[in-house]
Amino acid sequence: MRHSIDLNKIKIEDSFWSKHVDLVKQVIIPYQWEAMNDRIEDAESSHCLENFKIAAKEESGEFYGAVFQDTDVAKWLEAVGFTLATKKDQQLEKTADEAIDLITKAQCEDGYINTYFTIKEPSKRWKNLCEGHELYTAGHLMEAAVAYYNGTGKRKLLDCMIRFADLICDTFGAEDGKIHGYPGHQEVEIGLIKLYDVTGQKRYLDMAKYFIDARGAGDNYFLEEMKQPDYVRIFPEFDRYDTKYSQSHMPVRKQMTAEGHAVRAVYMYSAMAELAYEYHDKELFDTCVRLWENMTKRRMYITGSIGSSGILERFTTDYDLPNDYNYSESCASIGLALFGLRMSNITKEASYIDVVERALYNTVLAGIALDGKSFFYVNPLECWPDSCMDRTSKEHVKSIRQKWFGVACCPPNIARTLASLGQYIYSVEEECSYLNLFISNTTEICWNGETIQVEVKTKFPFENRVEITLSGGTKRTDFGIRIPDYAKDFTVCSNGERVEYRNEKGYAILRIDSSQTTIIVEFSAPAKFVQANPLVRADAGKVCITKGPLVYALEEVDNGNRLSSIVIDTKESLTEKWDQTLFGGVTVISASAQKISMKDWNETTLYQDSHTVLEDIEIKAIPYCYWNNRGIGEMSVWLKEKL
Repeated sequence: MRHSIDLNKIKIEDSFWSKHVDLVKQVIIPYQWEAMNDRIEDAESSHCLENFKIAAKEESGEFYGAVFQDTDVAKWLEAVGFTLATKKDQQLEKTADEAIDLITKAQCEDGYINTYFTIKEPSKRWKNLCEGHELYTAGHLMEAAVAYYNGTGKRKLLDCMIRFADLICDTFGAEDGKIHGYPGHQEVEIGLIKLYDVTGQKRYLDMAKYFIDARGAGDNYFLEEMKQPDYVRIFPEFDRYDTKYSQSHMPVRKQMTAEGHAVRAVYMYSAMAELAYEYHDKELFDTCVRLWENMTKRRMYITGSIGSSGILERFTTDYDLPNDYNYSESCASIGLALFGLRMSNITKEASYIDVVERALYNTVLAGIALDGKSFFYVNPLECWPDSCMDRTSKEHVKSIRQKWFGVACCPPNIARTLASLGQYIYSVEEECSYLNLFISNTTEICWNGETIQVEVKTKFPFENRVEITLSGGTKRTDFGIRIPDYAKDFTVCSNGERVEYRNEKGYAILRIDSSQTTIIVEFSAPAKFVQANPLVRADAGKVCITKGPLVYALEEVDNGNRLSSIVIDTKESLTEKWDQTLFGGVTVISASAQKISMKDWNETTLYQDSHTVLEDIEIKAIPYCYWNNRGIGEMSVWLKEKL
């Protein structure tokens, strides 16, 4: 299995990504620390750290927030760990150590950690796995502990979470006297696998496998749990519980389609992929392939977002992809990227990275403003701000990024993703190293018994030329470069001469013979119109504009209101223009189009006998990930096509 490069080996200096990645340390981490301490004016309260202080008996008070409120600080600490791996910062480390001290003080004598149950329901531990999120919270704390240990070498949080993991292993399992349940929200499986990776303790891997194997087998655990007289409902919407929501409707190996809550699903699929590899479980891996195919070819938006229903944040059915009231949670696209990276590392197939790239460049980046201080939880592909009203079908859709959320799982999740971007760029195995993403960086790769220095220079995605310099090696070795699904006329030159390559599963594989090799990769990826399968009813008769991995959108600030009235002729050419003044530099796309005229209509006439009159206009499109950085206004990805 291929693996990613340690983050302490890679330095990103990229014209596109650095303005996002550099914000993590400079702005995002400090801002989110303030948010978790409830010091952001006019932002929703977090109370996250206050809960830990109460659980640690440093302060008195009541628990506040969602049952999984602890995970905000867990994901924040994970982002800090990734950040400290790339560059040391004593003050940031000191702040993180304060949070870790607080967590360890809140740990119960037997190793248990969860401020909700410690403060509010101490007698209800493990009594509501369906809704309680105890194992979900544990998983994120485990991930944070591993990231912080890898980034700093400090074991305090790691040892704390080893105690918690040992408690979980002693509490759950198939043996008599143990709880035969599994998480209501999958995540602990990922955390346990990461603990196994760093400790070598196979019981953690076995525990993760048990949770996957037990899920959906026999009588549904959650439905049986709800029959108990001491069961206490946490979420009112679970009164009519659908076991598909938690992917517990049948054993995971029998599942044919991506169902239920999208974040739960992709977190589980990520763990399934790793477990399938570790245990040589072909049936489980075939399930991963089947679910990936269903999800990405029938239930995924062109922006790499998933989860089309605003009710229960879930998948619905094939090709049901509404644009204006979809959910498309930021966390779901992050989970999709995690799943895709694992599948690519196992199979060595570039097609998985095509989807990972789509999610990262579009939905994940759209979830955070360019100043790093406001966030989208939900990512629509069409927005009419006036209609985004409370107590309606669009109440979950926001027309402007929020300073924080009462349920704030997405902001720190975006932070940890940007902080760990380096893990997506390369994949390495003994025989070959692979460049997955075209991001300017310098790194060291250890493979074939040698340490190789690698430097990548590019202005992708706005220019499609990538210069890769490999130096320091003395042995012949292979280097693979991903051939994106949108790339045309893909060519490779090595040390000034065009060379042939062998295409292996979507990677251009080159044999490197010299101690210093400069590779130039070039391809074309002009702006183009893309159609959706006509089975996608919301997009039938419409087109969108893409350039490479970027999906483009129209905003009201550039094109006026009534974006839904725009009709575009796909026979007309698209014009690309570099605009250095916009978003720190971006290629904008313009085209001639038409718009349904209002001249025969007035505001008091709702319906009338008429015929459509079109007016000529010029449209301007920007990358979808940057929408709403210039104020509130309409936005649309899909446009009517003139037939």
